[in-house]
Amino acid sequence: MKKKQFDLFLFSTVGTGICLVIVIGLNVIASFVKHRFDLTAEKLFTLSDGTRQILQEIDTPVDIRFYATRDDKIMPPQLKTYVRRVEDLLDEFRQNSGGNIEIMKFDPEPDSDAEDSARQDGVEGQAQSLTDRIYLGLAVSMLEETVAIPFLDPSKERQLEYEIARAISQVVTAEKTVIGVMSSLPAFGQPANPMMARMGQPQGQDPWVVINQLKQDFEVKEVEMTAESIDDDITVMIVIHPKDITEATEYALDQFVLRGGKLLGFLDALALIDQQPNPNNMMGSPPSTSNLPNLLKAWGIEFNSSKVVADMAFTKEVSFRQDTPPQLQPSVLFVNDNGINRDDIVTAQIDQLLLPFVGSFSGTPEEGLDQTVLLHTSKESQLVDGFMAQLSGQQIAKEFEAEDKELPIALRLTGKFKTAFPDGKPEAEETADSEDDIDKEDADEPEIDSLKESEESGTVILFADADFLFDSFSVRIQNFLGTRMISLRNGNLPLIQNIVEQLAGDNRLIQVRSRASMNRPFTTIRDMQIKAEEEYRSKIQALEGTLQQTQSKLNELQRQRTDVSQGQRFVLSPEQQAELKKFRKQQVDTNKQLKTMRRNLRKDINALETKLKWGNIAGMPLFITSVGILIATIKRKRTAARWIQTSSKNSSPYSSL
Repeated sequence: MKKKQFDLFLFSTVGTGICLVIVIGLNVIASFVKHRFDLTAEKLFTLSDGTRQILQEIDTPVDIRFYATRDDKIMPPQLKTYVRRVEDLLDEFRQNSGGNIEIMKFDPEPDSDAEDSARQDGVEGQAQSLTDRIYLGLAVSMLEETVAIPFLDPSKERQLEYEIARAISQVVTAEKTVIGVMSSLPAFGQPANPMMARMGQPQGQDPWVVINQLKQDFEVKEVEMTAESIDDDITVMIVIHPKDITEATEYALDQFVLRGGKLLGFLDALALIDQQPNPNNMMGSPPSTSNLPNLLKAWGIEFNSSKVVADMAFTKEVSFRQDTPPQLQPSVLFVNDNGINRDDIVTAQIDQLLLPFVGSFSGTPEEGLDQTVLLHTSKESQLVDGFMAQLSGQQIAKEFEAEDKELPIALRLTGKFKTAFPDGKPEAEETADSEDDIDKEDADEPEIDSLKESEESGTVILFADADFLFDSFSVRIQNFLGTRMISLRNGNLPLIQNIVEQLAGDNRLIQVRSRASMNRPFTTIRDMQIKAEEEYRSKIQALEGTLQQTQSKLNELQRQRTDVSQGQRFVLSPEQQAELKKFRKQQVDTNKQLKTMRRNLRKDINALETKLKWGNIAGMPLFITSVGILIATIKRKRTAARWIQTSSKNSSPYSSL
């Protein structure tokens, strides 16, 4: 008996020791071989193909200096966890670079060489208290080029891969492409006005975030709205809300496209950000519109600048002022997967856009041009008057009638373009005034250097909205530890950067950036809301129509009670009094039905949301609990069966033998 106990103890001890050695060995091996498993649907934590292409093209050593405060006393816990995730991502960059990237980690303690190095690289510490500063940034350098990311914001973790990949791309690229920007809006900001400051007005305006982002990747030139020529070094021309554009400027853009330049135009049927206060009108000045009439006509495209799109499939309740409750606004489009072209590289990974009061395109491109629709409305859309859409979104929703067709709101034209000015520069015709017939004929002839058709295939991209570029519709700007932090609201900004990079000839960063703005909206809930609203809309409209008729009849009877011309009171007959009483009762009943109908609509929508939310929250725990109970029941039955079998053997009369 003692021998058996000793053997059992010996085997247990040896087995435990062997298991311990195996675990330690596996940990040692795993420390040298790192592999991350990405279980997200979009593979958010796996380097994209665009990043790998950038890393594979590196032929010169690149240094990445990562600065992170390690003092647990001043470093917030959430930032300590984020530091480890940043280090994991940097390690993946190193592994995929073929040995051309070296990662160096520094702890910038106060008055240390690491702190001096961080400041020299452009990584500034963020004030945590009066005496403490925390560092969390990096610098990418190759030879004499250095690009810094001053602070790695944890709330922008999905953009982290893009920020690092872009910094690497910037240091390995010798020259920046020149981008021209022409706008009737203050996209480049406005300087402070001392006189306005005395009157309490804001002191200046910063450049739009989209402009600052483009400046990080390209050389951006501001081009005046009155320009009559485009510089030869400009590769891509961006035109934002060309309000009151002259024919001379249109001619300059025409010649720019014909000589091989790429044009990106943002037109607008109702420019919210161009509204100016009007002391004589509480509603302010009417919103301005913009178009490229001569160019679009030559290309076979029409832009409806008098009406905007209302789309019940892409709408939400919004509020333009803090003192007003959110209301349904069908002309503020939250374009989701159903309105985005998934077959095009610039829109393939953009999942949601915000386009307020957008116009639409129509027409057939001229021969030689191909059209690709990048964004479109749903079939639950219609064109409505812009002023009415801005004045009352609820009224638009109430009278909504879908046109059952998809309207293009962003498109690309490619091919060989023909000039919109076959007679040459417009000024040449206006200034031609000579008594000499020969001189007059020469003046009427087109200019020698006026291009008539592009030699190679060109590209023009048009959007039916300019407001969505503005900061309020594209980003959130917050102050974090004294630093101006910018985060994405949607895919507006990544989409524009994708397009500019494609037009500029560099597509590698498109896949990296697009995934940074991806989110998962509750499209199922929205679809169910649309169906519920459709069921109630006709009933509500019928009741409101009945109410209006009743009200008009009541008003008519009330007018009959007083003879305005003679100032004498008119006595209604018993039949008219009965009719008046009936209409008043009908008015009360109709109002009750309307209130009940609207209340039921809200209840149905809330019930749908609650049902799906509880399904998402409780579904998985219930499933796991059910599986656990099932497994426990099966095990219990098996244990009971074995116990019965053992008991039967022990109670057998032959067991003692």
